Amino acid sequence: MLNNQTVKGQRMTRTQADVPAAAEEYWQAKQVTACTGIPEGTLRYWAHRGDMGPASFKLGRRRVWKKSSVLAWLAAQEAATTTPGGIA
Repeated sequence: MLNNQTVKGQRMTRTQADVPAAAEEYWQAKQVTACTGIPEGTLRYWAHRGDMGPASFKLGRRRVWKKSSVLAWLAAQEAATTTPGGIA
């Protein structure tokens, strides 16, 4: 719905809850590398394979990762590889 659009005589305005995707931050390979230390080439290879690394998608000609997906993937990696006693 567009800002200030009229629906059945009622004026509706866009709220933050209406557009959650607009608030999402999208990262390119360079930003994912800065956060994870994983080389850009490795990230692109994993994306090409489609079965490794954080979820990504094409936005126009660029491959992007949702910041929330990268952070969730990191948390899952930590949970899956942490040994008893907290030593990874």
